[in-house]
Amino acid sequence: LCNDLLLCVINLLFHMNIICGQASLNTRIVGGQVARVGSWPWQVSLQRSGSHFCGGSLINSQWVLTAAHCFQTSTPTGLTVNLGRQSLQGSNPNAESRTVTQIINHPNYNSVTFNNDICLLQLSSPVTFNNYISPVCLAASDSIFYSGVNSWVTGWGNIGSGVPLPSPQNLMEVQVPVVGNRQCKCDYGVGSITDNMICAGLSAGGKDSCQGDSGGPMVIKQSGRWIQAGVVSFGDGCARPNFPGVYARVSQYQTWINSQISSNQPGFMTFTSTGTNSDLSVSLGKKKWLSSPSQSQNYGPCTC
Repeated sequence: LCNDLLLCVINLLFHMNIICGQASLNTRIVGGQVARVGSWPWQVSLQRSGSHFCGGSLINSQWVLTAAHCFQTSTPTGLTVNLGRQSLQGSNPNAESRTVTQIINHPNYNSVTFNNDICLLQLSSPVTFNNYISPVCLAASDSIFYSGVNSWVTGWGNIGSGVPLPSPQNLMEVQVPVVGNRQCKCDYGVGSITDNMICAGLSAGGKDSCQGDSGGPMVIKQSGRWIQAGVVSFGDGCARPNFPGVYARVSQYQTWINSQISSNQPGFMTFTSTGTNSDLSVSLGKKKWLSSPSQSQNYGPCTC
């Protein structure tokens, strides 16, 4: 029984896949800034024994999307999902927590190449949506992201390589443009970036996700709704020039996600880019792909 009519309507509409990606308190990491309270109501902190280790995003009332590399085991013992938090250490009057009943890594996740670095967590009980806890929309399978499209990445990760977020560890946000897959392959090496990945960052560096942000959302706004395009996956260091952050491409997984969530399925929206995709003018040079993304080596330039 709902005691608050507005919250009842919000929950009912989302269950009908009408509402997702709404951040009513949002007016608009490395190189980033502190996020305003309630700006990213789908952001969650994954914790074991009270310690944050990865981020994630709420995608309906009982499921969270995160990265497969955050989990070495499928046993959820001791794992909690913290929602509605602004800081990891300060007061969080809007926070709730849930334990986890299922960890579902993508069956084709590759821990060496980070291909299919995506995971679903089932919460122990549903959450009630409000201004501080609500789901993000997910990019549908026919979404197209041109190079240069602005995205936002959020998390409680390091603010530089080996530099932890200072107390009270407030949620951080950073805006980074999408880097087309051709350019990203140039930067990391042919064979390192698959169609299941999407990249974002500045060629000059300085803004990026970092350790502790893993599993968190990369989102893009369209027509007043926030759509998750990526899941924080890997990079070469943090915010290095010509090494954008690499994310699992959410639009590749609509079928798989829906196959795991049989009822109250997440809201998927098609993101459509406009204009010209500058990535089409990139010609791949030669780079050698070694055993992991951080070990690619240059053997020739890419040209535009």
